[in-house]
Amino acid sequence: MKTGKGAEWAKLFRIVTLVFSISIFTYWFIKKSTIGIIKDSVALQLINKLPQTIDFYVITLDEPTKGAFDTKHIGKIRPEYYRTEYLKMDNSNEYWVVGYLGKKNLVYFSQHSVPNKNIDQIIEVQNYINQSVKLSNRAKKQVEAYNYENTKLGVWVTLDFLLLFLNLVLLLRKKKIN
Repeated sequence: MKTGKGAEWAKLFRIVTLVFSISIFTYWFIKKSTIGIIKDSVALQLINKLPQTIDFYVITLDEPTKGAFDTKHIGKIRPEYYRTEYLKMDNSNEYWVVGYLGKKNLVYFSQHSVPNKNIDQIIEVQNYINQSVKLSNRAKKQVEAYNYENTKLGVWVTLDFLLLFLNLVLLLRKKKIN
């Protein structure tokens, strides 16, 4: 469809699709980029006192009876630094802190209960500890599943951005006159 009514409708459809896609991705990017301060949440301050940079994850047990987990990546925390994360603890009163040295080397696992949801939590990681081998294996599987889902999402977002870019370039390019 290079000429006629079909070409005009196709171009209009591409423009509407591009505007809709760009607005959806803008909303998604802003939503993912904002700080996760949640109303009625528990603030967790994690302080790394170990001599190496540790990559920390927090796993919240959403509904302990059903076994649903919510995994968050806190990030790599350097020695003598801290990170604050906000946990939504509506359906839970327990969370796990998992620390990795490198990609696969689990060096820290601790299980914490939240008896009072009005008091913020402060955890100082001072030694390499694994409080429960059974629970740390479950946590390791949760972190692997979380990383796999994030990798899969990253591939899809990259491919979608590539398609958006190609459509935008093809729509805006000037036609050569021979």
